[in-house]
Amino acid sequence: MPHELITHPDKVFFAERGETKGDLAEHYLRVAEPLLRTMGGRPVLLQRFPDGASGPSFFQKRVPKNVPDWLQTTIVSTPNGTTSQALVAGVEFPHIRRAAHEVHGLLTELGITGYPKTTGNRGVHVYVRLQPRWDSYQVRAAAVALARELERRNPDLMTAAWWKEERGSRVFIDFNQNAPHKTVFGAWSVRARPGAQVSTPLAWEEIDDIHPDQFTIATLPARLESAGDPWQPMNEDPQDLAPLLDLAARDEAAGLPDAPWPPVYPKQPGELSRVAPSRAKNP
Repeated sequence: MPHELITHPDKVFFAERGETKGDLAEHYLRVAEPLLRTMGGRPVLLQRFPDGASGPSFFQKRVPKNVPDWLQTTIVSTPNGTTSQALVAGVEFPHIRRAAHEVHGLLTELGITGYPKTTGNRGVHVYVRLQPRWDSYQVRAAAVALARELERRNPDLMTAAWWKEERGSRVFIDFNQNAPHKTVFGAWSVRARPGAQVSTPLAWEEIDDIHPDQFTIATLPARLESAGDPWQPMNEDPQDLAPLLDLAARDEAAGLPDAPWPPVYPKQPGELSRVAPSRAKNP
């Protein structure tokens, strides 16, 4: 329910039927998935009605300075050169939950045990403790294969597209976090956010019942006391990467090139172009 996230949820917004500001918020939660399919990833502005839907309104184009840091924004320029920081209609956490379940399902199908955690911000990380048999290039190749297989199975929900302009409102499976020397925000570490959110290990069955913002320095002591460490068995059972490397070999045999690497890395053999599609020269 959104009532704790908005001001004055009981304020009547539609006078004829008595629906409130809270009712309006609940509507947008109900239609979030199809709505984001049509407008996800695009900058938006807010039409505000201080006295309800029948009163005067004004457009708010700029994002205030005190907004939560999990909001996505972008710089928009007008034809006369004026710029503003606009809100982007981004991926909601219910999408992340669904994507996490799909990751869990595919890993389980391949006989691989993964461990989820909140990032401390908007997403979810999935860790797999590996047997020490593969280098970071092989681990990244396995992550690329995982991302591509998830996209094939869930094309409306998940994507392996490296360029943001190609993702829309789909959840991006960030395979490049497995590139050599890349870092990932550590479990139990505290984000530099106003709420002091903590990147918190989870059990898979918790995914549907939590929101990452709830895990903070203040709330973690009670959680540790009641739930302990969901990742405690991780080190006792290192996993075999071979099933994902088999997927990578299958993709390579089918003619799929390597996915783009981050720009700080040298060009890799078989890599796709690092030029965004909108900037690529026509043949």
